[in-house]
Amino acid sequence: MRDGDAAPKVDEAAIGRIFREESGRSVATLIRVFGDIDVAEDAVQEAFAVAMQKWPGDGLPPNPGGWITTTARNRAIDRLRRDSRGRELLNEVAMLSPANDDPSMPEEVGPVQDDRLRLIFTCCHPALSTEAQVALTLRLLGGLSTDEVARAFLVPEPTMAKRLVRAKRKIKAARIPYRVPEDHELPDRLRPVLAVVYLVYNAGLSRPAEPGLCSEAIRLARILSTLMPDEPEVAGLLALLLLTESRRSSRTRPDGSLVLLGEQDRTRWDRALIEEGQAIVRRCLRRNQPGAYQLQAAISAVHADAATVEQTDWRQIVALYDQLLAVAPTPVVALNRAIAIGEVQGAAAALALVDELDLDNYHPFHATRADLLRRLGRNREAATAYERAAAMAPTDAERDFLRLGGRGSRS
Repeated sequence: MRDGDAAPKVDEAAIGRIFREESGRSVATLIRVFGDIDVAEDAVQEAFAVAMQKWPGDGLPPNPGGWITTTARNRAIDRLRRDSRGRELLNEVAMLSPANDDPSMPEEVGPVQDDRLRLIFTCCHPALSTEAQVALTLRLLGGLSTDEVARAFLVPEPTMAKRLVRAKRKIKAARIPYRVPEDHELPDRLRPVLAVVYLVYNAGLSRPAEPGLCSEAIRLARILSTLMPDEPEVAGLLALLLLTESRRSSRTRPDGSLVLLGEQDRTRWDRALIEEGQAIVRRCLRRNQPGAYQLQAAISAVHADAATVEQTDWRQIVALYDQLLAVAPTPVVALNRAIAIGEVQGAAAALALVDELDLDNYHPFHATRADLLRRLGRNREAATAYERAAAMAPTDAERDFLRLGGRGSRS
């Protein structure tokens, strides 16, 4: 081999990135082959250890993902052959698998996209708690370590390890099928999958110390969009995350304090993410199959169109909220619609709508009331509402912001 043909060298950090990107595909494929999550997960971890030994010296293989899957598959077979239960499992696999799924076949395995789709629907099965759904998705499909998942949930690693074990046992005990739902099941089953990805993103958004969760959610949304290109709500979720991400670096000041949308430095918004998100929104609009994520993305796209807050087309935003309220008639949507109406018809009209809502345990409700009361000159009532919102806010930055009087402190 000539020097120019040598495989590219990689360091440990690059190997870690590759494994995070590829491990979900490999785990998903091996679960299909062996029918066991633990076998698949352990085998991929062994393949990672082998790669850390070999790749820095030997260089990156031509198909890293295929190498990981093949190495993990072979490791799993070797381990299973060493104990009697494992040999039984291999015999079961051999009887149930078609010829091209024979686990003893040594050739490199290419990407099998449907395996990842099977895996995310298994992780997000309604028999599991939402917390378990998020944790399993991050661990198995996202490739995060147990420690990284634990940090995302703000719990110790041993606690998260036990939760993951319980969730995997539940999958086995409840005989949750490893398959993509049938067409008639898809609307109900897709909803929790999209909700989990959105929860992952919002967890990163509310915890500046864990920005990797935002990137991970966007990566999961991209995977779903690739695997389900004809599902408009999948596209809508991806667009919403991209447009929200475009503003993320502008949401806080260097001291960690919050910056409201209207006060953000729009020159810092990521135009590439905005253009990608808006292009997806336009494709969704052409389909004319509106859903909650698509409409939220369209609202974000209108905000992104405005070079200044004064140029925001609030009437269009109100019209979009009217549509959103029709497909998702929740108090939170009604609250956001009232905020938009306040920009068109004034604070008094907005406050009348807000006061009709039953959201007493939702801190943005009290923050919104406080801002509207301040705009109406009802400062004593506004101060009380700000204090109520601050007492319920989930982060220090939000609590500090609200105790300072929110937007009123910046005017």
